[in-house]
Amino acid sequence: MRYLSELMAIALGGALREDDVSKKDLELLEPQLRRADEWLRSGCERDEDGFGWLKLPYQDITQVLEASRWLSRFDALIQIGIGGSALGNRMLHGALLPPYYNEFSREERHGPRFYLMENLDSRNILAIWELVDPSKTAFVVVSKSGQTTETAVQFLWAWQKMTDLFGESAKDHFVVVTDPHSGILRRFADEVGCRSLPIPQSVGGRYSVLSPVGLLSAATLDIEVESLLKGAQEMDLKLSAANSLFENPAWLLAGLHYLHSVRGRNMAVLMPYADALKDFTEWFAQLWAESLGKGGKGSTPIRALGAVDQHSQLQLYSEGPDDKLFTLLEVRETLGDLSIPFGCEEKSLKDFSYLKGQKLGDILNEEAKATAAALVKAGRPVIWMELPRLEEHNLGALIFLWEYVTALCGALYGVNPFDQPGVEQSKRYAYGLLGRKGFEDEARDVAGHFGLIESFRLVV
Repeated sequence: MRYLSELMAIALGGALREDDVSKKDLELLEPQLRRADEWLRSGCERDEDGFGWLKLPYQDITQVLEASRWLSRFDALIQIGIGGSALGNRMLHGALLPPYYNEFSREERHGPRFYLMENLDSRNILAIWELVDPSKTAFVVVSKSGQTTETAVQFLWAWQKMTDLFGESAKDHFVVVTDPHSGILRRFADEVGCRSLPIPQSVGGRYSVLSPVGLLSAATLDIEVESLLKGAQEMDLKLSAANSLFENPAWLLAGLHYLHSVRGRNMAVLMPYADALKDFTEWFAQLWAESLGKGGKGSTPIRALGAVDQHSQLQLYSEGPDDKLFTLLEVRETLGDLSIPFGCEEKSLKDFSYLKGQKLGDILNEEAKATAAALVKAGRPVIWMELPRLEEHNLGALIFLWEYVTALCGALYGVNPFDQPGVEQSKRYAYGLLGRKGFEDEARDVAGHFGLIESFRLVV
């Protein structure tokens, strides 16, 4: 079974067996998938909380493009954010910009250098600060709620540094991306008069990469965001026009993940054979884990990279527990592909002669096929995905497809794919430990639960 389009190809036969998850099982699941799809579409039409990502491919990005033109005059752009306010940016840049982008000259880059202040690691923050000229640096601060502790800490540090240097004009180095109407960052932007962009209220963080959260830095770095959205639009139109199970790749992918999960394969391995898609797996991991892991249900995402992880994880994948569904992703065409001339005369190298004239990209893709075949031979379920090339248009389609698949899986599991109650609990505990007013009970609760951990302690 293979789904084909000019955007990508998806082969599903490796994940289907008559004595395991079969086509018949998928057919029996079709009514549930249809209801899940109707639920998504109706939630989008009513603009319910969490469903707004479905509208992002059709948004007006005039404000984003205007802000990006203003930001492009700076030499360095630092985005402060975490989770969905950072992973999507890293994914877009990793996929669509040259490796080691910051090392190129300004003329070669066509945009400022880019840095992420993400985790609360002083070494990273100070290293970035040492690399930039503050007078030529802009900050994009991203938090929908405006209350994310990690983002707040780094923003406060950067704001103090910049106001110490530039006084009131520090505001001319900041753009805030946050809730359009409320929250601390919205009030801050209104108070000091810095530039700001809205995150749609019905869009959650992990689904926000195609909003100003991801598009602003991408456009500033000369990524064609219009083409990115066009690809997402095209995928949306293909999905909405598909009237049956075997015409709809999102239904098929969601159905396969769900059916394999309830049969004990509750780990989803995403393994692209392209360094440029390594950060795509990081973005996918948050999307999948935070959307589906609720109420004792869900599927654990595993990030892998071909061919690197053939040499670290493949042994487990082939002969370890049969608890994983594998998705291997190949990019057919690569830019600047090297080939092996094999001009060496040394006798000691003659065993490498079979590599003569072969391109590195072709070798990598053949290794991907070899890995997929080995997994199938070992009885492991494999989904195969191909991109004709890696560019804005089909990356936008790939992003939208996996968001759609994730949301459908949430409906199949019977969980809300747009909330994160487990994350909220740890946030409240952190507020209590940090002395935030109104969270005193949480601080006491932490003492009890962490005390249980400390009750058996070994010092080495």
